[in-house]
Amino acid sequence: MSNEFKRNLPKILVGTCLAFGLAATPLSAAADKGRINIPYVEWADAVASTNVMRVVLEEAGYDVRTTSVSAAAMWQSVASGDQDAFVAAWLPTTHASYVEELGDRVDDLGPNLEGTRIGLMVPTYVEIDSIDELNDHAGQFGRQIIGIDPGAGIMSTTEKAVEEYDLNLRLVEGSDATMTGVLSNAIRTNDWVVVTGWTPHWKEGRWDLKYLEDPKGVYGGEEAIHTVVRTGLKEDMPEAYAILNNFNWTADQVADLMVMNEEGGDPYENAKEWVEQNRDIVDAWLQ
Repeated sequence: MSNEFKRNLPKILVGTCLAFGLAATPLSAAADKGRINIPYVEWADAVASTNVMRVVLEEAGYDVRTTSVSAAAMWQSVASGDQDAFVAAWLPTTHASYVEELGDRVDDLGPNLEGTRIGLMVPTYVEIDSIDELNDHAGQFGRQIIGIDPGAGIMSTTEKAVEEYDLNLRLVEGSDATMTGVLSNAIRTNDWVVVTGWTPHWKEGRWDLKYLEDPKGVYGGEEAIHTVVRTGLKEDMPEAYAILNNFNWTADQVADLMVMNEEGGDPYENAKEWVEQNRDIVDAWLQ
């Protein structure tokens, strides 16, 4: 290779890239637009929605980092500005305590999913229909309510339900995975079991379940899942803010992705597939 060719090689490569339109490729876009940090809780709906937002924001040119945390840490990290946004705020009941403490330090963008609810659930073969019937059959339930992670809003609400109904059942801490595992084992042997439940969740499509009536209204009525961002995000990253603000889907749509995740595969890769199959929905978020 001649010295002259070596000297001109950078110019030749640049010219070739320009000729084929490779200059300023989308690969550099993420670095140009910056990083977005999204915390989430390990709930089926939150895993689905967080990964969909990650895929969409990455396609828009952002470097997105997601972190699994407790519900309390999710709220606190965005309120402090250490994280940027989350798409898993259950309002007005489940996360009411976080809104009371931190609501003036975050920006609530409103619902991304409506028609949700929380409560206590049992298999349909269980022969009671109301929370106030639990004590009469406490032994059949092993004197316990199977819960999830202790920082979850539904856990504090269930603790309140135990007090309000003076239940002789102990609330057992765990996770979404352990709760559904216990539920699955009980249904397999036709045993009675009561668990903390919420809609949407893939377990409703897997098994025949019902909510126990809540005559004292401890669990509130219908809820919605909101998108919450740190203050200042609108000014710092207006395009990302707009996408997060536009994010909205239905229970059926998120259920499709939750089923994909429950059946296996990486939630991020499943989210990529869902986005590709639902371009009309995603395009509306990008307008």
